[in-house]
Amino acid sequence: MLRNSLQTILAVVTLSCVSIALVAAQEKKAVFDWMPALPEAQGFTQQGVERLVETLRERDTKCLLIVRNDKVVCEWYAPDFGPHKKHYSASLAKALVGGMSLLLALNDGLIGVDDPAEKYITQWQGDSTREGVTIRHLATHSSGVADAHNDSLGHFDIGGWKTRFWQREPDPFTISRDWAPMSFKPGTGYEYSNPGMALLSYCITAALQGGEHQDVRTLLRERIMRPIGVEDDDWSIGYGKTYSVDGMDMVANWGGGAFTARAVARIGRLMLRRGDWDGRRLFDAKWGRLVTSDAGTPEPYRGPGEGPTPRAGLAWWVNSDGVLKQLPKDAFMGAGAGNQILIVIPSMNMVVVRMGGQMQPDSFWGGIESCLVNPLMDAASKTSLAPYPPSPVIKDIEWAPMDSITRKAPGGDNWPITWADDGALYTAYGDGFGFEPFVEKKLSLGLVKVSGTPGAFRGENLRSSDIEQIGDGAKGKKASGLLMIDGVLYLLARNADNAQLAWSEDYGKTWQWAPWTFETSFGCPTFVQFGKNYAKARDEYVYLVSQDSDSAYETSDRMVMARVHQANIKDRKAYEFFQGLDDAGAPLWTKNLNQRGAMFEHPGRCYRSGITYNAGLKRYLWCQTLPGAAPRFSGGFGIYDAPEPWGPWTTVYFTELWDVGPGETSSFPPAWMSSDGQTCHLVFSGDDAFSVRKAVMRLNN
Repeated sequence: MLRNSLQTILAVVTLSCVSIALVAAQEKKAVFDWMPALPEAQGFTQQGVERLVETLRERDTKCLLIVRNDKVVCEWYAPDFGPHKKHYSASLAKALVGGMSLLLALNDGLIGVDDPAEKYITQWQGDSTREGVTIRHLATHSSGVADAHNDSLGHFDIGGWKTRFWQREPDPFTISRDWAPMSFKPGTGYEYSNPGMALLSYCITAALQGGEHQDVRTLLRERIMRPIGVEDDDWSIGYGKTYSVDGMDMVANWGGGAFTARAVARIGRLMLRRGDWDGRRLFDAKWGRLVTSDAGTPEPYRGPGEGPTPRAGLAWWVNSDGVLKQLPKDAFMGAGAGNQILIVIPSMNMVVVRMGGQMQPDSFWGGIESCLVNPLMDAASKTSLAPYPPSPVIKDIEWAPMDSITRKAPGGDNWPITWADDGALYTAYGDGFGFEPFVEKKLSLGLVKVSGTPGAFRGENLRSSDIEQIGDGAKGKKASGLLMIDGVLYLLARNADNAQLAWSEDYGKTWQWAPWTFETSFGCPTFVQFGKNYAKARDEYVYLVSQDSDSAYETSDRMVMARVHQANIKDRKAYEFFQGLDDAGAPLWTKNLNQRGAMFEHPGRCYRSGITYNAGLKRYLWCQTLPGAAPRFSGGFGIYDAPEPWGPWTTVYFTELWDVGPGETSSFPPAWMSSDGQTCHLVFSGDDAFSVRKAVMRLNN
């Protein structure tokens, strides 16, 4: 019965979800809408989604909407509800109203995260009891402003507009401003506070004065809701009221909203895309990241009966410490009474909306975890955490057994590798002693020449005082990329105030260092590998990729790319940076490093990598280690493919926990690929060794 219901829903969604092209007099503008997809096509099992819907239906759920990769995986409504019906938001409004209005004020430079509240609440100036309260504190329930339910005030309910002070002061903004007491020193504790959120709305509204939109409702309507295609009838906020306080129009941001499920999901999509709405930027990405990141304030109380409360972002909740164990740590949420919830998971490119009644009477977050989050993640297949959809060419990888892995050069890691014109492979190790016979002292950068086949190879340590480095960890330069072109060996070294280039014209005997470094980003760059001596390259350029970070030890939300003509590798001014794609899908390049764009995105999980062109399959294969405590011994990695070095990327293989440690870096050397490209050998630094494992690419069709 449930399967039939879901299939019917999908059929209805198929008919109702359409994309409409509107041609205006001067421009062509696409109106976005989601398209439906079967769960299996987006990394879910049909049975798992059915179990999730059944679980929620039994727990007073009115609607459930799951969108992944801009495809509707599930859209379910109770019989007495429907897609065009608004549901009350409760404190989900704290994110949708409070968080979004704060984000816009930050974006416009009207307010600062650590501005003192008294800058905007002028009545507080000179009041020592309010000293030290900042915007950050108000947005994270760490201000010390007492909660609405406070006996010393005679008990009032600010969310329901009920108060014993009606006759004296009939609006909650003035109540919060003048009467809410302080329960602790700002920034030293946590107490969920509706008055604190009211004060945040007051501060934002004060900051808006003199601008085009002077109240929160108008600001959100004109800057967010209408631009993302939410009809005015599909949302309302502020309990339908506007209060005049100190000459300003005040709108509640702590509750009192009502939204359709799709209206909420569109806000989630905008936050997932960090302010980009199909090419139109509504706010700078850095502010989207800021408000949905751990704000660094005291963690919520998690005592008996409180459940697994997430940490605070700026008016959002974040799972940065993994308190919701099955939910990815990059997830962020808005949530309100009755378990009204919006969950955004950047690493899964997914938005989830659930509305209804409280799912578990004795625990707010415990109910969300056990009834929604855990069944949702259980419905996801193993590869569904991958940031990109499955490869259209490679179905999966069949790995040789663990006991077949060859490991040499114990203690060394890194192992960037290139195929030279003499037929040998040249590689480099970090924090080790090389191959046997070992070098006499531990090197942070040492060179090795590898010859032979994957099943029978040997390594020869190459000694050069010009290139060898010492210093464990970040204290010494380490190779992150090697490349041979026209008989010249090029090396990229990290831990060099980002990265530095060196080259050798005599197979590693002597080296010269470039007098420049990448000063911004490109903290761990590697070369895109083609064939022997860079044969079969797609053009006359050399390509570099790195996580968008100044350090090899920091993760990033995205990967970035540079290119340089083969004749000008030594000239920093000749480098260009990938900016994005034009309307025809062709890459755009810029000399301005600050204009660089993402050529791969995986929020918080972009780390070290190796990328190679597989000539047999005509696909680029990109191995990326997932950051972890000790990936050389345990952890996961992803392998992605694309027809061009800038994408579009799809997933070949993805695991959070491989059967062995994937190591800090890995790649597929072209020299050890079969002519048809289906048999490859992964070189990786698992177990701190030069490790080699056979991989067979199983193709689609």
